[in-house]
Amino acid sequence: MRPMDQRVAAAADAGMLAKAAVAVLTMTCAAALYRAATAGDVVSVAFVVVCYGALLLLLRSLRSYELAPPEAAAERERLRLRVWALCTLLTGLFAWKVAGVVPFPLAVGVWAVAAATSAGGFVLLFSRHQRRL
Repeated sequence: MRPMDQRVAAAADAGMLAKAAVAVLTMTCAAALYRAATAGDVVSVAFVVVCYGALLLLLRSLRSYELAPPEAAAERERLRLRVWALCTLLTGLFAWKVAGVVPFPLAVGVWAVAAATSAGGFVLLFSRHQRRL
């Protein structure tokens, strides 16, 4: 079996697990939306909606990256940038939520870890000295 065929077969095998994960994610987000909406918390509703959308886009981008042929270097690079941007968005959103409920010194630490995580992810994903992913 050729490498491309192996990737497509592996992606197809993972399809059921991914669908189950998206179903659980959707139910969890729906429950969080219901709780936030009934409490009248507009900020939390917006947070859940943005996080849910970003997670769905992240999963779709990762799937597209898995299925993209190695010859499509420009497309893979664009997808890698999208994955990093979505991960950075989610990291920032969760850091914002956590930093809002902890004391100031811990909030500074939360933001520092979020920034280091995003910067480290950028370096790992886009370092030209590593082998091509």
